[in-house]
Amino acid sequence: MTEAQYIPKQQVVRIAAVQYLLRSIHDWSGFEDQVRFVIQAAGDYKPQFVLLPEIFTTQLLSFMDTSDLRKAVRNMNDYTARYIELFKDLARKWNVHIIAGSHPTVKKGSLRNVAYLFTPHGRVFEQEKIHRTRWEKEKWDSDPGEQLRVFDTPHGRIAILICYDVEFPELARKVCELGIDILFVPSCTDDRQGYWRVRYCCHARAIENQIFVALTSTVGNLPVEGLGLNYGQAAIITPSDFPFARDGIAAEGEPNIEQIVVADVDLRKLVDNRISGTTIPLHDKRVEVYQNDVEIISAL
Repeated sequence: MTEAQYIPKQQVVRIAAVQYLLRSIHDWSGFEDQVRFVIQAAGDYKPQFVLLPEIFTTQLLSFMDTSDLRKAVRNMNDYTARYIELFKDLARKWNVHIIAGSHPTVKKGSLRNVAYLFTPHGRVFEQEKIHRTRWEKEKWDSDPGEQLRVFDTPHGRIAILICYDVEFPELARKVCELGIDILFVPSCTDDRQGYWRVRYCCHARAIENQIFVALTSTVGNLPVEGLGLNYGQAAIITPSDFPFARDGIAAEGEPNIEQIVVADVDLRKLVDNRISGTTIPLHDKRVEVYQNDVEIISAL
């Protein structure tokens, strides 16, 4: 389906972004109970999309043997089937599309950081993380994904970039040139500067591509290497122009507390802004110049 053929059925879309609190649990039931609670709390606001943070399922490590961290993360794959069934049930029950953060998943012996999209009709889609952080490479020995995807929904064309991936503008531009309306960014950052790297890049992607961006992060802490600290704040971000919030923020949470941030975004405003905005970067990009080699001049 091409951009020109795709027409979303619903123009005003409600997004709920969950600041998920990592707390120690004793078994799978503790995880499931917390997930059901936050999805019910979000579902009461009748959103079309619910977003959870990157690798929030590492909460399961709080009751697993983590003496060998690489092995422990791979053992999380034992819970993948239960994770999928849980969110399929919740998406159906609340009639909502859930971007269920991301979950470490083993595929043919390869450890991937995979974001899962669950639809109200029981369908499940995946987007793997393309760029690994140093932590993922050095501590987890994970593997990178290779394929970008866009997803057509009744509430707009969307894409998912996991945390570090949003720091690479080429990825966002590729999916935006296919006409996405909303970019979802599940994230997990341990400190404030890490969070703001992701957050500022989300603002940049919203401005340069004239899209909405939904971001959320883990909060809280776990007695597990690499998860002892989390700095997080959810935000629903808009282009910076007259039809939108002046600061480009439709809604944001309070940092580092368990919270759900909810905002309505109007896809019609995106269409108008791409044609008649104060600036129209999607239209104004000079592709022919980008194909030229950069000239290097000695100014010594």
